[in-house]
Amino acid sequence: MSTTDPTQLDPDFHAYDLIGDVHGCADALIALLDGLGYRQLHGVWRHPQRIALFTGDLIDRGPLVRETVLRVREMVDVGAARVVLGNHEYNLAGWFFPAPEDSGRDWLRARTERNEAGLAATLEAFEGHPADLHSTLDWIGELPLWLESPALRVIHACWDTELMAAFRAGHAQRTLERSLAAEACYSGSLVRRFLDRILNGSELPLPEDRVMHGRDGLRRRSFRTAFWTQDAETLGEVAFQPDPLPEDVHGRPIEDHEREHLLSYPRHAPPVFFGHYWLSGMPRLQAPNVCCLDYSMVLGGRLVAYRFNGESRLDADHFAWMPLSREERAV
Repeated sequence: MSTTDPTQLDPDFHAYDLIGDVHGCADALIALLDGLGYRQLHGVWRHPQRIALFTGDLIDRGPLVRETVLRVREMVDVGAARVVLGNHEYNLAGWFFPAPEDSGRDWLRARTERNEAGLAATLEAFEGHPADLHSTLDWIGELPLWLESPALRVIHACWDTELMAAFRAGHAQRTLERSLAAEACYSGSLVRRFLDRILNGSELPLPEDRVMHGRDGLRRRSFRTAFWTQDAETLGEVAFQPDPLPEDVHGRPIEDHEREHLLSYPRHAPPVFFGHYWLSGMPRLQAPNVCCLDYSMVLGGRLVAYRFNGESRLDADHFAWMPLSREERAV
């Protein structure tokens, strides 16, 4: 792999296990790694021929946040894994990163009750372990914003080709350096738009100022959209989130001004892997070269992996997950 650009993977290596959002579920992660053939060597989980690539969001929500971070950091340190920045890691860093004096705020992430609630499990997990917290914050600052080789791409939420090209052209940073985080404090800045897109995905506002109530108890005036759509005709066809759109909105045709904001990932582009979207049910491909790996493990779903071997067209038979259902264990 490149020593100068942390986003670049070895172009000649293809044996990767892509793993979705762990969210503090360390026990499920260890079980998944064991099932994939990883073993502890000198106390660190690793595979003799393969490397694990994580889609971010190791932290928050789950019961074993600190343990998850420490186990994955150990793997990264010995070259057994790589991790891209997730929006939850970004939120944690922002909670502690001071904002520039002229930005109109004190911290990169506003210290509101809502934001603190989102970080509660992580802040509690590191309580009494200040050294681990400080080293984890430093480590988050070193995480690549994405990973890629000619064979595949990994990003937390959204691969926006045009916006990524603009970012690459104007910024040399490829990790969450303090200077980059500081630029994100300014509304409308390229860095803020870029980080929001790669970490949170693309959205459309609900028509007529409608409001949705999500499963997480939050009210939203917009909905997440797929970034790989080709021929969607209705809002329901482009929506990509755990909460369904209101029935009358689901079938509404996409209007021209909305279509201008939709993205489309080319079918000839390298396979792209990501997490973030809280899917449910059996793991499935979104397109022959598009794969979401977040299946809501912390909400009782699955921790999902995809075993990649260099294929340009992905194969649903390459999925693996934990936990197995009773029926699957009996097979």
